[in-house]
Amino acid sequence: MKLSPSKLNSFLMLKLPSAWLCGVRVKHIDATECAVGVKHKWINQNPFNSMYFAVQAMAAELSTGALVMNKIQASNKKISMLVAQNKAEFTKKATGKIRFTCFDGNKVNEALQKTIETGEGQTFWMKSVGVNEDGVDVAVFEFEWTVKLKSKK
Repeated sequence: MKLSPSKLNSFLMLKLPSAWLCGVRVKHIDATECAVGVKHKWINQNPFNSMYFAVQAMAAELSTGALVMNKIQASNKKISMLVAQNKAEFTKKATGKIRFTCFDGNKVNEALQKTIETGEGQTFWMKSVGVNEDGVDVAVFEFEWTVKLKSKK
């Protein structure tokens, strides 16, 4: 079963309700990229009249994690995934509609192949860039993902 924006958004509502309530929504996903949108509104604001950084982090992480989930599902293997580290840089206030896009889907392939072949965990970094409606970058997030073949018990 291929992941789609509607399936991922239903997953958000059921498994990550705080992201769903804050307006985080998958807009596009394919083999190499994923775009996630979120709009600045009362529920996700900070005291400085912009979007709270944690809401931006949820959207950015989802744009990377959905690609990892998609590749794991396509592998037909039981593989765990987890964020080990993240970095963020904020360059402009996040107001209006923000779109976080990750173009690093191909980075997942090599890590999954290695973990399947060796049984050892693998790590890799993925980047998501948040852009406002004017096309201006507001934030750049990087996430270090770990993947590991689940042991048979």
